[in-house]
Amino acid sequence: MQRLRPSTEGTGEGRGQVGIGTLIVFIAMVLVAAIAAGVLINTAGFLQSSAQATGQQSSDSTTNRIQVVGMTGDHFTSNSEVGVVDIVVRRAPGATNVDLDKTTIQWIGPSGSYYQLAAGGAEGNPDGRFNVSTVQDNDGSQPVLNDVEDRFRITLDLGNDNSVGAVPFGTELPEGETATLRITSPAGGMTTEEVVVPKTLSGESSVTL
Repeated sequence: MQRLRPSTEGTGEGRGQVGIGTLIVFIAMVLVAAIAAGVLINTAGFLQSSAQATGQQSSDSTTNRIQVVGMTGDHFTSNSEVGVVDIVVRRAPGATNVDLDKTTIQWIGPSGSYYQLAAGGAEGNPDGRFNVSTVQDNDGSQPVLNDVEDRFRITLDLGNDNSVGAVPFGTELPEGETATLRITSPAGGMTTEEVVVPKTLSGESSVTL
C-alpha cells in the first residue's frame, strides 16, 4: 500500500508562504508610493518656482516703469514744425533701477510708427535712436535711474538731423498735431504719453508738449 504524504494545507508552512508573498506585495506598494511621492514633490517644487518667477515678472512689468516729468519741443522748422522732443523722466514710485540704455521707445505719429533704442544702448536695427543726458544725478549713475531724485532727459530727433546726439527718424511734428509715445523699461513696464503740439508756435523758441 502506498503511503500518502500528509497535506500541508492549513499548516504553518503554508501560512508562512502566504505571509512572505503579502510582505513582498506590501514592500512593492511602499516603493511605488515613495517614488510617486518623490515625483509629486519635485513637480510641486517646479510649479512653485515657475509661479514665483511668473509672479515676479508680472510685478516687475507693473512697477518697474518710467514716469514722465515733462516734455518740451524745440528746433522749429521754417514751416513751424517741432524738430526735437525732450522728455524728462524719473523712476516711477515703487520701481527698482531702470536702465535707459536698455529701454525702448515707440513713437506713433502722423507719418507712421517708429521704434527707437538708446544711442549708446542695445544692438539692433531700430528706426532711430534717442539720446540720454543728465538733468539731475547725484551719484553719476546715468543712464541708470537708481534713485528717486534722478532726472534724465530723453531726446528724440524728428525728421532731419538736428545734431542733438540722437539718430533722427520720421518727420517733424506740425502745429496742432499729436503723437503717442510708449516707453518700455527693460522689465516690460510701459508708460504711454500723448505728445500734443500747440496750435501755434509763432514767436516761441520752445514749447511745452
